[in-house]
Amino acid sequence: MTSEKKRVVIADDESHIRYILKNVVQKEGMIVVGEAADGQSALDQYRQHKPDLLLLDINMPLRNGDEVLIDVLKEFPAARVIMLTMVADSDVIQRCLGAGALSYILKSNSTDEISRILRDAFPSIHLP
Repeated sequence: MTSEKKRVVIADDESHIRYILKNVVQKEGMIVVGEAADGQSALDQYRQHKPDLLLLDINMPLRNGDEVLIDVLKEFPAARVIMLTMVADSDVIQRCLGAGALSYILKSNSTDEISRILRDAFPSIHLP
């Protein structure tokens, strides 16, 4: 029995953050199918690839992640989205969680903590 790799889109305006997240995603046995450096591209990448998971930065050019989150969930109600943020602004995080985000990752989290959050996004499967 083989299970398909979970497909992920990473949306963050900082290329080094995308690089780190891509490495963690791949380490967890998932595959990155798209990357975006701004909010509009994040929405476009989601529509194009329909990934199993979207890692979405809150503060990005063109459109903020919280706006993109609402649009993605309106169009794809079963979407799994984890928000990315530099600062733990509880109001913004609570607004995103209330809108339907699964969780959030602080960019200052260790790679082990990011791995745990990624695994928690798919509780019914065991990733390698």
